[in-house]
Amino acid sequence: MTDTPDSRDTVWIEHEALIDRVPRWVAMLALAVVVVAIWDLATARMGWVSPIILPSPGETLEDLIFVGKNLLTGGYMLEALWTTTRTVFWAFLLATGIGFSLGVLVGETKFGERAVMPYLVAIDTMPKVAFAPLFIAWLGFDIASKVALAAFIATFPIVVSTAAGLYSASENERMLFKAMGASRLQTLMRLKLPNGLPHIFTGLKIAAVGVMAGAITGEFLGGGRGFGALIRQSASQMDTPRVFALILYLSLLGLALFFTVAWLQKRLVFWNKANQPIGAA
Repeated sequence: MTDTPDSRDTVWIEHEALIDRVPRWVAMLALAVVVVAIWDLATARMGWVSPIILPSPGETLEDLIFVGKNLLTGGYMLEALWTTTRTVFWAFLLATGIGFSLGVLVGETKFGERAVMPYLVAIDTMPKVAFAPLFIAWLGFDIASKVALAAFIATFPIVVSTAAGLYSASENERMLFKAMGASRLQTLMRLKLPNGLPHIFTGLKIAAVGVMAGAITGEFLGGGRGFGALIRQSASQMDTPRVFALILYLSLLGLALFFTVAWLQKRLVFWNKANQPIGAA
């Protein structure tokens, strides 16, 4: 009787590297400590970088505390943050509606694929910031022009991801629905859209980042009362620590929108383990 080889000798096991076993929060904290240490060394300790160009961590912290107190006490910065939040919210909803509609048109019809998509690609290649004066001329200096610019920047990723999601259904699945007598609308609603949700949410997360950039750009160039206007005022006064503090608080708003989309993806696309949203675990 011959001995059979141990199954452990025939099964390949991937050993996880030590750095990959570090918990996420530990890795993030360690990276933040290293970055702040290098930042402090280059500014406050050694003076390699002028404080006008890059403030020290201590100066930035002071302004972070000042801005935080102003927000908590209901000062003028809270009103500015609320203005920017409304701009981002309405722009994201507008971009989602337009992007999804155009994505379905491109993904479901030959007309959309052959006639509409080339124009969308051509528009997306243009420098979108250059459209800011046009939106201001058309819609004025109020929130409407900022919403339009932010939605304009964020729409294209949703179009592409929606169309790609509709294409993701396999030929066998489509043939099965056709053999069962499903209409085009039923195939779209019950097969293509559910299969395409991971792609669609990828576009929404990209749009969540783009809409923030568009809103701040619109406020920076077109005035108004949002955080973008405060950044422009602080930059004109060479108050670099205040600029950094405002940017950091804006990043929290952007992260909140991104993780809201990621949370929705985790709840609605729970069946697709291969497409778990980044940072939503």
